[in-house]
Amino acid sequence: MSAAPIPLNSGGKELLNPPSDGISNLRFSNHSDYLLVSSWDKTVRLYDANANLLKGEFLHGGPVLDCCFHDDSSGFSAGADHTVRRYVFSSGKEDILGRHDAPVRCIEYSYAAGQVITGSWDKTLKCWDPRGASGPENTLVGTYQQPERVYSLSLVGNKLVVATAGRHINVYDLRNMSQPEQRRESSLKYQTRCVRCYPNGTGFALSSVEGRVAMEFFDMSEAAQTKKYAFKCHRKSDNGRDIVYPVNAMAFHPIYGTFATGGCDGYVNVWDGINKKRLYQYSKYPTSIAALSFSRDGRLLAVASSYTFEEGDIPHEPDAIFIRSVNEVEVKPKPKTLAAPS
Repeated sequence: MSAAPIPLNSGGKELLNPPSDGISNLRFSNHSDYLLVSSWDKTVRLYDANANLLKGEFLHGGPVLDCCFHDDSSGFSAGADHTVRRYVFSSGKEDILGRHDAPVRCIEYSYAAGQVITGSWDKTLKCWDPRGASGPENTLVGTYQQPERVYSLSLVGNKLVVATAGRHINVYDLRNMSQPEQRRESSLKYQTRCVRCYPNGTGFALSSVEGRVAMEFFDMSEAAQTKKYAFKCHRKSDNGRDIVYPVNAMAFHPIYGTFATGGCDGYVNVWDGINKKRLYQYSKYPTSIAALSFSRDGRLLAVASSYTFEEGDIPHEPDAIFIRSVNEVEVKPKPKTLAAPS
């Protein structure tokens, strides 16, 4: 990727009452500027990002590794205590939707299927129907073996992409989960950190612990596969030595299809994947970027600045959530300029 000159500006508004330990994920609602946040401090928190207001807090039996909205009135979480939980925000009511045999690493809600999808370190994917009566025997739709521990999930329409340890990638059609539509291997040589589907449904981006992102396509035809590529990011040169940082987080802009990456270097970069350009780099955050999420209209970007223990248990900046107002210039692809005829 070529880099445009980089304008810098402030990190955004810091949310009050942040989690007291590492932030595992944050997500904007599809219907409002509500933000759901999961943390190693055993909580799931609901914020009104616009009003900078903590609206609710729920306590797990252990660290919470992921969370997602059902709608503005309820949400779900994935716990290190092996549980999948549902929360009703207004009443403060919660129940256990089901369980895995090991920590639950990721959770997604599919509007297309009306199901909750979870991925665990027990090497399974599970689908749950939240409309069933509480309890796993009533809500579990299916269990699907994976080649390794599940690290990341992403959905677009009826497509589900599962990234596991061992650099495996499985692509499913939610309408037929009996086996993956595609079994692939990551084109990156090192462990996958994050997978995110393109909003237009044509493919997905993968990020790795070794400062790279790969742009992949679902269409396996030769013509489509020639379009895939990978690029280096979140690196710096220090006395001629390349220092490489994990790329922990990615988020696609819902309007323009450009995307942000966040790394252990504390930077958030915005990329135009089609034109292979970096559009923007925000000024450095206090510590590692653990999670990113654009609001439904792309006007806001939530940034979790939260040390991810890549250098062990050392003193670090406190965990914080920043809400940035996004300017169009930061995320809109720049038109290609044609060379003037000689």
